[in-house]
Amino acid sequence: MSEGTLYDKVWDRHTVTELPTGQTQLFVGLHLIHEVTSPQAFGMLRERDMEVAYPELTHATVDHIVPTADQSRPYADDAAERMMSELEENVREAGIEFSDPGSGNQGIVHVIGPEQGLTQPGKTIVCGDSHTSTHGAFGALAFGIGTSQIRDVLATGTVAMEKKDVRKIEVTGELPDGVGAKDVILEIIRRLGTDGGVGYVYEYAGEAIENLDMEGRMSICNMSIEGGARAGYVNPDETTYEWLRETEYFQKNPETFDQLKPYWESVASDDDAEYDDVVTIDGSELEPVVTWGTTPSQGVGVTQPIPAPEDLPADKQDTARRAQEHMRVEPGETMDGYPIDVAFLGSCTNARLPDLRRAARVVEGREVHPDVRAMVVPGSQRVARAAEEEGLRETFEAAGFDWRNAGCSMCLGMNEDQLEGDEACASSSNRNFVGRQGSKDGRTVLMNPRMVAAAAIEGEVTDVRDVETAEVVVDD
Repeated sequence: MSEGTLYDKVWDRHTVTELPTGQTQLFVGLHLIHEVTSPQAFGMLRERDMEVAYPELTHATVDHIVPTADQSRPYADDAAERMMSELEENVREAGIEFSDPGSGNQGIVHVIGPEQGLTQPGKTIVCGDSHTSTHGAFGALAFGIGTSQIRDVLATGTVAMEKKDVRKIEVTGELPDGVGAKDVILEIIRRLGTDGGVGYVYEYAGEAIENLDMEGRMSICNMSIEGGARAGYVNPDETTYEWLRETEYFQKNPETFDQLKPYWESVASDDDAEYDDVVTIDGSELEPVVTWGTTPSQGVGVTQPIPAPEDLPADKQDTARRAQEHMRVEPGETMDGYPIDVAFLGSCTNARLPDLRRAARVVEGREVHPDVRAMVVPGSQRVARAAEEEGLRETFEAAGFDWRNAGCSMCLGMNEDQLEGDEACASSSNRNFVGRQGSKDGRTVLMNPRMVAAAAIEGEVTDVRDVETAEVVVDD
């Protein structure tokens, strides 16, 4: 078993007791909730006449079902209105802080936690959402949990879990131009598979990881779950601390920052830490990665050929054949030139301010292809305001993008933002399963935000490096 890693240290410091089941009871430092997975848990508490144990360690937002176009109440969708109303009632009764749309702080749960300074190194963080692993970018242990576990955390402030092994994934070298964090994690999943991380927590390390900004680290940790890992994290460093120092919470409480920093530094993995497995990837050899299939592991460099099913491991061949039939691709082809109908910039993976900045640089002075409907959905109201202040909204709208309100949107199609029929979508989100974006016939191609922007302009999957070096032609 691992020893001396951040995972071991934070796990041990939050252990309440070892349970007869063999699981560990962990104290939870931050519980994030939203409108979809929490109502049943609150109902279970009412049935038992119980109260929320630590409302001050709980924070709520609305993201999955909230409309991104018309947010006037009541919502047009009756189910969405019911979920929103129930969340409002639950947080009001429990005294839980709520980043609702009227607060100016609403957004995707994995965006608002970090930007508000709630996410911190050395914390245990849980949420009824699989992509809670995002918060591991700050050196936290962050896990997605189910409804019964949400009930347990609300009632006791603790959760029962089994300890996992730790795999260190070192990404060495300097990432080439056009390659970002999304490409790194898609490459990791391509190599290790969607089940390669089962039984593991991933520690991301190496020069390429250390040189990423916090938003990039969040993108990588966000998709740990797509690789089968229980969680993923990056050791905290000066990049982490400087990011946190600028959050509103620590701007208001600088003395708290100074008090906490020694603890944050202490939980980082030791230089001689022992790992259960180590994987090394040369980041300098990567290129923009896009998916050709219906799982995040079915990815390929944009200039590289789509693999033939018979060249894959035996247990992957049938899945690959079905995926290629669904996506209408052929072995030996590249994804460069694959026609798209929709371009989606958003999700908890890639809807933060730097993501929007990078995409805006690609579209500036250009126009969305006439056959493409393109949308930008900021990850939070704070992201939206900052982007608007920088003129990014104007840039996107001038190019023909639709600028929406904050929410999960087309990432999972739980509101009106969905694919129609067999539309193909260039998406900055995290999952490309059949039906994920609202249509069982829809086709999703995952890629980094700059690649989404390039696809929107060209009307097809395009190597963004070619677009960025091309001269912008301005009509007189």
